[in-house]
Amino acid sequence: MTQAETPAPLWLQGRDAVVAAADPEHWRDHAPDYHQSHTVMPQQRTTRHESGSLDAIVESIVQVFEMEVSHKKDPATWVSMVTEKFRTRVNGGAWAGADDIVEQGSYNILIGDSVFYGAESFESSHEVFHTAFPEGFFWEVLEVVSPPPVITFKWRHWGTFTGEYKGFSPTGKKIEMYGVSIATVSDDLRLLEVEHYYDPNAFLGSMTGGCPITQH
Repeated sequence: MTQAETPAPLWLQGRDAVVAAADPEHWRDHAPDYHQSHTVMPQQRTTRHESGSLDAIVESIVQVFEMEVSHKKDPATWVSMVTEKFRTRVNGGAWAGADDIVEQGSYNILIGDSVFYGAESFESSHEVFHTAFPEGFFWEVLEVVSPPPVITFKWRHWGTFTGEYKGFSPTGKKIEMYGVSIATVSDDLRLLEVEHYYDPNAFLGSMTGGCPITQH
């Protein structure tokens, strides 16, 4: 008789498992729907990771993290990170903690001060990109360069620009951005610190024709 295997921690079971395990009151609005990630993304992604590989695990952890900071209102319910220690920054800028993400919005922190973006609230920042990419705005790990506890990985973020972006008409073209992130994780693979390096202006400028957005 074999002993039953101990199940993986929730944050390593994948985004759908974390969504299913959340209480209804945890959500900002309602539980997110990732049907496009299941139906559209597989045909558009450029990498295929073997189940259980480090690349697949890293991609899954980041998907859980993105879901939680975007849709769960209380950092105390975020399972993807060690909340009281977590911090993140972009391109060597100022560090932001979990409370900063709640107050400012994950998209605002990740984009920073760009002439192609402008000021947005938490809610409006998400609406901007849902409007611009109604068919989905996807993300994949391309390659994991170094293993835990300091995981360096390359990634790709993309979507088809079929909706309006801040008054700029859609082109119907695929918009892509590439970057590198460095994540420090705990022994049980929860996020402690994440640094992102990429060019937000190249990405946003491709939707505005290189024309800066004027705030009134």
